[in-house]
Amino acid sequence: MPAELRDGRIVIVGASLAGLRAAETLRTEGFGGSLTLIGEEPQAPYDRPPLSKQVLLGKVPSHRTGLPRRREVDAQWRLGVRATGVDPYGKRVLLADGAEVPFDRLLIATGTRARPWPDPAEAALDGVFTLRTSDDAGRLAERLDAGPRRVLVIGAGFTGSEIASACRERGLEVTVAERGPAPLVGALGGTLGALAARLQRAHGVDLRCGVTVTSLEGDGRLTGARFSDGTRIEADVAVVALGAVRNTEWLAESGLAAGPRGVTCDAGCRAFDMYGIVTDDVFAAGDVARFPHPLFEYQLLSLEHWGNAVAQAEVAAHNMVNPGPRRRPHLSVPAFWSSQFGLNIKSVGVPTFSDQVVIAQGSLQEARLVAVYGYRGRVTAAVSVNQAKSLEHYERMIETAAPFPPGPGAPDQAGRLAPAPSDVPDPKVLSHGPTVALTGHLPDRRLTLVRPAR
Repeated sequence: MPAELRDGRIVIVGASLAGLRAAETLRTEGFGGSLTLIGEEPQAPYDRPPLSKQVLLGKVPSHRTGLPRRREVDAQWRLGVRATGVDPYGKRVLLADGAEVPFDRLLIATGTRARPWPDPAEAALDGVFTLRTSDDAGRLAERLDAGPRRVLVIGAGFTGSEIASACRERGLEVTVAERGPAPLVGALGGTLGALAARLQRAHGVDLRCGVTVTSLEGDGRLTGARFSDGTRIEADVAVVALGAVRNTEWLAESGLAAGPRGVTCDAGCRAFDMYGIVTDDVFAAGDVARFPHPLFEYQLLSLEHWGNAVAQAEVAAHNMVNPGPRRRPHLSVPAFWSSQFGLNIKSVGVPTFSDQVVIAQGSLQEARLVAVYGYRGRVTAAVSVNQAKSLEHYERMIETAAPFPPGPGAPDQAGRLAPAPSDVPDPKVLSHGPTVALTGHLPDRRLTLVRPAR
């Protein structure tokens, strides 16, 4: 490692999973300079997947979800303070408390926040929750402990479905409202969405698809909700699960290519400026990053996945302290998992990057299967339901652009592989935001080109 990369000042904005793993990797790679982590939340880095699972079930308290440390990082932690801007010329991060933190290299790992209910007055009603932070999970779990008469979950993506599952496991009455045709359809398409709908109803969920919540009602405290079909329910808890908002607003004046879809970077995690010039001193990783992937036509991906945050943070950290010839790309195949309504769902690839799907193993009737997705005749994703051991095989098929449909995955499938349309809806017709977003090649804003004087 060149001396100038081994030393100096590195600042990481975002003290969650990606920020922590990047800091650990920097020290492992031999960085011996000044390291500062800035985080808006006052807590040390913690794990988010347990929040909608074990914490809501009362199995783990919200304050016991801290992330294990792989090693000491010898860093200055600036927690409980929000970054408000970046001065790209003076190389300073500006903080809400008026402080300025200088850097030689910067890693942006600010992640996402829960999308709020659009009416601020209704969102402020006692009993209306979102779920993103450990504090959110702790407050919601406490309210569920009190035994509400009915819980309304608005949005049937993975977070909303996991919340509904936890509520039913507690024996609570649950209504789920989703503007789209089925739960999980925005991530997994119509075939598995229909399976998810059948299982939710079988577990006693009052599932209402094709409707929206038009208003939350109450006088200081939530009492009910009205729907677009004219119906009304009484509920004393509502959980808004409308997806996530990427934390990029603080970068509005930074000159970086940052917007609602994320911070655009190359495959080596180097951020682009607003005119498409790659930077050498600003990097991005985790949920906030938007990067090209060759397996998916170099479209820019935004991923809200635990594994992606770890892998991308490690690549970013490696590239921050290594010269060009030794830098490496972030090319991991996206993967995620979910546990809900007795199902273990795991995915590799990008199911929404598809035009067809086939049940390659098992059956929908038994809710034990592997669904394989294809696009233009090649395999692009696979999703298992209670049958995860087969996914490694399909991951290799994705990596090698194997032809779709694949060969029979089990003896009983021989001769009856019948691909069907994957029925991935336009995200605009869904209540919940997707955890995988194919954001194309478009910029986040309209630009006026100003040519420099000659």
